[in-house]
This record gives sequence, structure tokens and C-alpha cells, in this order.
Amino acid sequence: MPPYTITYFPIRGRCEAIRMLLADQGQTWKEDVVTPDTWMKGDLKATCLYGQLPKFTDGDLILYQSNAVLRYLGRKYGLYGKDDQEAAVLDMANDGVEDLRLKYIHLIYQNYEEGKDKYVKDLPTQLKPFETLLKQNQGGKAFIVGDKISFADYNLLDVLLIHQTLAPGCLDTFPLLSAYVAGLSSRPNLKAFLASPQRAGRPINGNGKQ
Repeated sequence: MPPYTITYFPIRGRCEAIRMLLADQGQTWKEDVVTPDTWMKGDLKATCLYGQLPKFTDGDLILYQSNAVLRYLGRKYGLYGKDDQEAAVLDMANDGVEDLRLKYIHLIYQNYEEGKDKYVKDLPTQLKPFETLLKQNQGGKAFIVGDKISFADYNLLDVLLIHQTLAPGCLDTFPLLSAYVAGLSSRPNLKAFLASPQRAGRPINGNGKQ
């Protein structure tokens, strides 16, 4: 049996960065897929610590909150920087990814038709900090922090990929981010995962918008 179980809806959503990390690290996991009808019944929701998914299981350990899962796996697989200073910058970068993801989620689920044009127009301002972080780290020749991939890289890659779907060409004015996405996506295990039928069959969001 795979060591991990991801309990989540049949979408990429907040679990895709976790899946990317596991796949890239050569790990296997089980998907416990929760349909909207099952979730609406309320029985599973009542058992969830915060009344929400995803739920991540590693043996006796049960975690909620996707960023907590990423950090846990980051520590477990040595993907949390080489020292406390790098770890702190990774936390900062990951918090920045979360800020952007929350804005994206608000657009997708609450303001898509009315807000998409303005969101796309403002997107360069939201992406610039990540270009800056890359430039500060070996001129963008490596990862978001340090010289080894981290949990935050998977999270940032996921957010960049979904924004490329939302707004094709959004990275055209960010050469370092463009090269970053291409480089990470070409890692053998990640490349195989990104091209897998399982991933292709999962929509990005739960309402069909992207």
C-alpha cells in the first residue's frame, strides 16, 4: 500500500503542489476522492479538524491545511533549505504564493466574469516579487531559494501553471519565471507526472472555470 493518502475532491486545487512534490521525490500515494454529493451530506466534513479538505494521512499522522502538509513533507525529504536563514526565506516565499493563490481562488469562485480582466491586468504586479526572488538567488539560475529544490518551489510552480492557463503569455515579460517553469517542468519525475492521464483527468477547479 502507498504510504500516503490524499483525501480531496476530484480536482487539482490545493493538492496539486503536494502531488508534484511526492511525484518528483519518487513517492506513491493513494487518492481518496470525495464527490461533491458525499461532501454535502456533511458526515465527512464533521470529522475534519477545520471542516475542510484536503486531508493528508501518513500512517497514524493526519494533517489538514495544504501548506502544513507541504512543510511537513519539506522537512521529511530535506526540501526546507540548508539552514535557518534559507528556511525563513522559503517560508516568506511560500506565504507569498499563498497570497496569490487566495486572490486566484476569489476570482475563480466569486468574481470570474466581472473581475477577470482587471485581475489579468494587475497580474504582473503580483508576479514581480517572484521574479525578484529568483534574480536574488544566483541570478535566477537555480531555485526560488538556495541551490536545491524546496517545498515552496512546487507550490510556486503550481500557481504559475494555473495562471498560464488563466492568462496565456502572463510570463512573457518575466524571463526568469519563464525559464524557471520550463526547468522544473522538465525534471524527469515531474515531467511524467504533468503529462500523466490521472492529472489530465482532474480539472484545476471545482466549478469548471480556469
